[in-house]
Amino acid sequence: MSDAPQWEPDAPRLEYTYVALANHVVARIKAGEISPGARLAGERALAEEYGVALGTIRRAIEHLRDGGWLVTLPAKGTYVKAAEDWPQDA
Repeated sequence: MSDAPQWEPDAPRLEYTYVALANHVVARIKAGEISPGARLAGERALAEEYGVALGTIRRAIEHLRDGGWLVTLPAKGTYVKAAEDWPQDA
């Protein structure tokens, strides 16, 4: 059983969907569902998995990169940073 809450794409929320999605990914990382060093699925696969638009996924990934959770290597993919590189408030 997961410690991360279930993602509900149509749930009412008081934040942008990309921020809620980024927070959900962080919860999955902290719960151990997504391991440090793991490669995330491609943007299209993530958009399908989460039931959101491709642009929403791109903004969420950018938000997570800017927040220090992910790193994107061109032509390689997007990866979860090592735990020691996570933001201090994690």
